[in-house]
Amino acid sequence: MSTFHVTSIFLSAALCLTLILLPQQTNAARAFFVFGDSLVDSGNNNYLVTTARADSPPYGIDYPTGRPTGRFSNGLNLPDIISEQIGSEPTLPILSPELTGEKLLIGANFASAGIGILNDTGVQFLNILRIGRQFELFQEYQERVSEIIGSDKTRQLVNGALVLMTLGGNDFVNNYFFPLSSRRRQSSLEEFSQLLISEYKKILARLYELEARRVMVTGTGPLGCVPAELASSGSVNGECAPEAQQAAAIFNPLLVQMLQGLNREIGSDVFIGANAFDMNADFINNPQRFGFVTSKVACCGQGAYNGRGICTPLSSLCPDRNAYAFWDPFHPTEKATRLIVQQLMTGSVEYMNPMNLSTIMALDSRI
Repeated sequence: MSTFHVTSIFLSAALCLTLILLPQQTNAARAFFVFGDSLVDSGNNNYLVTTARADSPPYGIDYPTGRPTGRFSNGLNLPDIISEQIGSEPTLPILSPELTGEKLLIGANFASAGIGILNDTGVQFLNILRIGRQFELFQEYQERVSEIIGSDKTRQLVNGALVLMTLGGNDFVNNYFFPLSSRRRQSSLEEFSQLLISEYKKILARLYELEARRVMVTGTGPLGCVPAELASSGSVNGECAPEAQQAAAIFNPLLVQMLQGLNREIGSDVFIGANAFDMNADFINNPQRFGFVTSKVACCGQGAYNGRGICTPLSSLCPDRNAYAFWDPFHPTEKATRLIVQQLMTGSVEYMNPMNLSTIMALDSRI
């Protein structure tokens, strides 16, 4: 056999081997898992009997399809933009029938609008995926993946995954401050915040038991500055509601301390604290600097500050979503969310403690 033919055979074999390996390399890309509430729900509540939903217009008006998806946004939400930044496909909702086969290896979104740290948060929304149920679904997810790639590789996939956890805001807005709240009658704001942190620590410890090893945990934003709070508190000149602001001021430092304590117990920087308060406060306090016309009035809503009720097809709708920091009475626009993700990716230790996502990705790529 000539040298030319031998060389051709080896080149063909190498090419075939490369083509075989390429999909496996793609599948081995870092998985992404999302847990939490409406700030990160990508459509799970579409499949539930609940009033906490975003599956009708004008939600999704700026989404690539132009249709509502269950995201509480005019377009992409926080997990979508993080996926975009880390070069991954968006994670599908865990309840989506499309989440099968190799799509499972990308990760999954378990978040459900309306939930909180406490199980009695969001009872008014009926059937939602409380955090315990989200973790049960995570366990079922791992069993499904094990059937595809085996238990050892599934553990490696989960250990190497990026995890986002967003909880806490609803425990104040839709529990403690909710009309006729029993929690408020039973506890001071400080006592309630301590309870939340105590329960949150158990939740995060359970997540670690479920093999999560890189977890971004967001604090609460400036709760008193969202259009819903401005409207309900009777704000005259757009000043933030003081009691809700105090709640965030108590909760967030306690959260940072708790995350640091967990990391010390584990002996590794598993939990990364994301300072959502300052990330949001930057554009809320100085909207013009970031190209917004207003950070007080929601794009979609009704009443004072467009902060009454929910966003519906009958609501007042702004023509230019990029001019507004808030999409609806509670949730930021896609443009504002992109600003938040910038800080997640490259923010200083003031925003991301002990390190930002770019540093995490660089460190973990060496392992």
